[in-house]
Amino acid sequence: MKTGGSEPRRTSLRPPSDPPRLASRVERPAASYRQAGLAALATTLLDLVFPALCPVCEASLGPGRRDPLCGGCWNAIARIEPPYCPTCGRPYAAFGTAAIGPSEAGRGGGSSDAGFAEHERARRPVPCGPCAAEPPAYDYARSAARYEGPLRDALHAFKFSGRRALARPLADLLLEQCGGALPGGIAAVVPVPLARDREYLRGFNQARLLADRLAGQLGAPLEPRWLARVRATHPQSDLSAAERRANVRGAFRASAAVAGRDVLVVDDVFTTGATLAECARALREAGAGWIGVLTVARVV
Repeated sequence: MKTGGSEPRRTSLRPPSDPPRLASRVERPAASYRQAGLAALATTLLDLVFPALCPVCEASLGPGRRDPLCGGCWNAIARIEPPYCPTCGRPYAAFGTAAIGPSEAGRGGGSSDAGFAEHERARRPVPCGPCAAEPPAYDYARSAARYEGPLRDALHAFKFSGRRALARPLADLLLEQCGGALPGGIAAVVPVPLARDREYLRGFNQARLLADRLAGQLGAPLEPRWLARVRATHPQSDLSAAERRANVRGAFRASAAVAGRDVLVVDDVFTTGATLAECARALREAGAGWIGVLTVARVV
């Protein structure tokens, strides 16, 4: 594989099921803590004059707040926890028996075998049935939480009501829930590009706002130009899984700059994975190294 730029490639790659941990965050200087304290004091004073309300439940933010989300909505988000497929990141429980990978196949259907398979999945994750049968174009995908309840409402407010401030807690949720499972060596964070007409009407690309904050926290550059949408597509919301795949086929093109680089693709919601898979396919064709996918929410 060709390498882009002068950055050396790793000589060995760990599987995404057992990635190296991210390097520890750089310690913040005392001045940063003083600034954070002053910001917290300013927020408290503003709340006394203009009480801040949660965009999801309209309650006062109060203790445990993750501005602009209140503590209640933040804590009610249904986080996705292991065990899950090491490739697509979907919880094994969502598949039922389809979660059993090739190493467990053929062991029979008794309850003891089912218990053994569950133990093995927890001890040594294996790809789910769909990923084993047809591996996706990306190497790993992770989502912070289920697309339901307060998180679904927060994402709707973020995308359709212009509540851009929600990018902060949503990106933080991604990092807190998935950051420890990301491999090292990420060369760039790449947002899924939005159709030009939809970005014009909305005023922003929600994936880019998330990716911007995430890149800063990871210490990796944001590279929105490494992936471009080259043709218009219909909105995916009312389409079946097969229609979604056909709708986005060939809709993206990757820059030659991705060649040999490990990239992290960021979007807000993983529904069927059609859009993200097509983005990964374009990056793969341009010679990208490891391709990861990260979304705030996932339809399970």
